[in-house]
Amino acid sequence: MKKTIYINLFIICLLFSCCKHKQTKHEIETRIVKTEKKQLVEFYNKDSAYAYVERQVEFGPRVPNTEAHKACALYLNDKLEQFCDTVYLQEVSLTAYNGECLHAKNLIGVFNPEQNKRVLLFAHWDSRPYSDRDSDINNYYRPIDGADDGASGVGVLLEIARQIDINEIGTGIDIIFFDAEDYGVPNFTNNNTEDTYCLGSQYWAKNPHIPNYKAEYGILLDMVGAKNATFYKELYSAQYAKLIVDHVWRTARDKGFGKYFIDEKIGPVTDDHIYVIKERGIPCINIINCDKQTAHGFGSYWHTQQDRMDNISHETLEIVGQTIMEVIYSGF
Repeated sequence: MKKTIYINLFIICLLFSCCKHKQTKHEIETRIVKTEKKQLVEFYNKDSAYAYVERQVEFGPRVPNTEAHKACALYLNDKLEQFCDTVYLQEVSLTAYNGECLHAKNLIGVFNPEQNKRVLLFAHWDSRPYSDRDSDINNYYRPIDGADDGASGVGVLLEIARQIDINEIGTGIDIIFFDAEDYGVPNFTNNNTEDTYCLGSQYWAKNPHIPNYKAEYGILLDMVGAKNATFYKELYSAQYAKLIVDHVWRTARDKGFGKYFIDEKIGPVTDDHIYVIKERGIPCINIINCDKQTAHGFGSYWHTQQDRMDNISHETLEIVGQTIMEVIYSGF
């Protein structure tokens, strides 16, 4: 049974909307034929993942309180309802660093809600309201498309959700799209207020969709679509979830993706996984594209007007997606 659960901070109620999932003949046949784990992960469709990324960008910058943000939220919710057993829509008003009230939405898709053993996969879906790393200061107050920074992780996870819907998995899987991750203090101000990023994950970590929510581990995907991406072992990930980091990187290497998943550590990255680790006690890792050649450590397009679809690679989306599918289907 598939249902959507709406959570509102100000109204203590749950609204349930249920609909039965109708399996097509193709889906039923696929479930029967695609039984081997190796076959399952190879079924991941990079073109489908790319299309999910592209569709998000087409709405325009997904900045909270904008029409593009509202429209994309509806789209993402519809896709999760299409694929998942249960969907939670967590609506909340969050206060940005500048006092602005952000009408945010965390979207949660659940597979096998009855299973106690669970894995958490997550990404942020909003895009930055500033181009504060742009070489042109006239662009500082222009929002970014966020093709890689936001849309890529969501695109990979939507394709994984589509595949899980077709190819049953025994583990409970929770997919979360966090909002208001990128509404932090802009680089061109002197405001040093802490914890101004990752507002959606901060809220969820203290107010999960299920009371006392736990998972075996979590994987964050952030900026996972760029051409020639390099994923290093991020410090917080290695510190709090070393076994998971090593397993994911080993899995990628065994699949021939060692060029992308580099067996080297980088410094800490403040991201959504930190709040999930600290508040929920779930060991989490961050798969994030880093560039040691830039001053800030990320791609040259990061937080600029250049974070567009022409940076997105079908191959990178496929490599990340296949690696994650191998990990969640095979277990460890």
